[in-house]
Amino acid sequence: MDGATDDVNQAIAGELQLMDPRVRASREHAGQLLDPEFVEVGGSGRRWTHEAMLAELPDHPGSSPDAPRFEPSEISGALLAPGLVHLTFETMLGERRARHSSIWRKGDGAGGWRMYYHQATRVPPGVD
Repeated sequence: MDGATDDVNQAIAGELQLMDPRVRASREHAGQLLDPEFVEVGGSGRRWTHEAMLAELPDHPGSSPDAPRFEPSEISGALLAPGLVHLTFETMLGERRARHSSIWRKGDGAGGWRMYYHQATRVPPGVD
């Protein structure tokens, strides 16, 4: 496996961890995967910062083990530059479908790969 493929796979692994209800419910675990400069533009159009996301993530859909979970598909990635990966994928959460784009940045030392930016767009029923 080459370095670019390994970097993309590590970013995908981080993305999948962030969909795990146990990680989403834990400020500590989610905080290890979100870059300190993290920003998200959610499907609602709301802009999320690192602190706002960590504070509210446990109450977001997909964060309870007893509720519907994110079902990812078509996940792929590209190495944009050393230490910078762009991922695209779709999810289903119950009946809600969304398209996602995220940028993962590799930290120095033991920081590892962290999500730097995320964009989600809800897909209305009947749209390909």
